[in-house]
Amino acid sequence: MADKDPIPTSRLRRSGQMARLGAETAARSLGTKAANLTRDEEARHEAASRRQLETAEQIVAALGTMKGAAMKLGQVMSFLDVGMVPDEHREAFQAKLAELRDAAPKVSFQDMKRVLEGEYGDKLDNVFETFDPVPIAAASIGQVYRARTLDGRDVAVKVQYPGVATAVRSDMQNLGMIMRLMKRVAPGLDVKAVAHEVRERIEEELDYELEAQNQRTLERIFRGHPFIHVPGVLTSLSHEKVVVSEFVEGRGFEELKQLDQAERDRIGEIIFRFYFGCMYRHHQFSGDPHPGNSLLMDDGRMAFIDFGLFKRIPAQAAELELEHQRLGIARDGDGLIAQLNRAGWIQDTSRYSAEGILSQFDDLTWWYTRDEEVALTPEIATEVFIEMGDMRSKHFQQMRHETLPPDHLFGRRLETLTLAVMSQLRARGNWHRTAREWIYADPPATELGRQEAEFYARAA
Repeated sequence: MADKDPIPTSRLRRSGQMARLGAETAARSLGTKAANLTRDEEARHEAASRRQLETAEQIVAALGTMKGAAMKLGQVMSFLDVGMVPDEHREAFQAKLAELRDAAPKVSFQDMKRVLEGEYGDKLDNVFETFDPVPIAAASIGQVYRARTLDGRDVAVKVQYPGVATAVRSDMQNLGMIMRLMKRVAPGLDVKAVAHEVRERIEEELDYELEAQNQRTLERIFRGHPFIHVPGVLTSLSHEKVVVSEFVEGRGFEELKQLDQAERDRIGEIIFRFYFGCMYRHHQFSGDPHPGNSLLMDDGRMAFIDFGLFKRIPAQAAELELEHQRLGIARDGDGLIAQLNRAGWIQDTSRYSAEGILSQFDDLTWWYTRDEEVALTPEIATEVFIEMGDMRSKHFQQMRHETLPPDHLFGRRLETLTLAVMSQLRARGNWHRTAREWIYADPPATELGRQEAEFYARAA
């Protein structure tokens, strides 16, 4: 039996941790700025990098002690996932981040069983034929078990930790404080709007019935798809704190990284098509592109799992982003500035030039807006992430005056994390030719694209 690790729910205790962190970070920031007055450019860059690393490590340490929403926030916003720290520190820092991602409260099976039986109003033995008490996966707010239903189906049972909802909602009271810390890393954030968006997404993630609905929606969309599989949900067994879905077996991400180049290229294209395609074709998507959320099945299809963090966007929001991409690809910098201004992303257009905005556009999107084969690497993902809002970006001063509307926040998260996953696979491809299918409704340029086009034609 695992040792119990109670989930703390005291807002006062958590507030104290975050307040100390904020004060320490602010003091270091002021100290660095003062010292920079007498430093040359290289020394200022090194000092800023050190301060950023220290801030990142403190945020990870603070979030990792909390077990509720604070830890979840570290995962949800993912400013720390790809490239926030200098190259020489990246490996050590990513190890710390992995500890945060993988950390979970240690809750005994007896406690988890009480949650299950409370949701079902019945003994577990009367609900499932068999139920393995050893979890097969753990997350920030729940644990996953393997079981068999009374009618003989193998299923994955995701159960919410007892007390975690209270802890998460307590942490939500501290969200403003956490966001101010994150703003030091990404100053372009509209803190109030982003806090509201993050609060909504995390509140939804506590409702497993909503997660089951999200999964059912995507399962219907991709039913019969040639290379994408979303496990079906057992609605009758899914409740507010329990979601039960078809059990899927397959190879995990570490195994996929060892496959030959051609297979990694194919998997990279599938991942790209699933996440970007969901956003731009279907206007709803999993907000958590993560190596642990996909499996390669024996029949060659990729199974995608975990739809707790989920976002629906208005069709006009998706079309706006596609129009930004079209203007950038067409090298219409003046048109792009005007469009971003109308959409509220930038206010003072006098700060921008056509050449400057196209340079910024290229640095953020070149890997899928440039018509050439690109061999993705972790270094490429790092560079794109830095340019997207890191203080080391050449566009950093400009970005300080920009706003990312809430409807587009999780889309940027999807974009950077999908790139990070594809880059860890070191997948190669002309990603632009694939993206043209949803940017311009072009005919497919790859075999996977042709298979997918046939699937959508049948579904129409």
